[in-house]
Amino acid sequence: MAVSSDHITGFAIGLGAAALGFYLYKNNQRQVDEFLRKYGIELPAGGSLDTDSMSIEDLVSEKERLEDLIAEREYAAAHGDEDGGAGKTRPKGKKKTRAKKSTATA
Repeated sequence: MAVSSDHITGFAIGLGAAALGFYLYKNNQRQVDEFLRKYGIELPAGGSLDTDSMSIEDLVSEKERLEDLIAEREYAAAHGDEDGGAGKTRPKGKKKTRAKKSTATA
């Protein structure tokens, strides 16, 4: 099947409609989220954590993540990085260390 101008037009209209919907949602996010919650659709709170319902493991994990973020920002500030370390990402979890194999020849 060949791509025709109708396909391109439909794609462009769909992309525009999605962009407009996202823009309107972000401008009215609080009202839309309250409306959805009223009808039983639970959405995560934007940016805030419910620490009262978190397990100990989740709290410790969040604490470690925040400590890593603080350390990166302090390091960046001390070494004059322009972006403050915001562009750097680290893998989640603890780094595994491997024991080096010793090669012994007799």
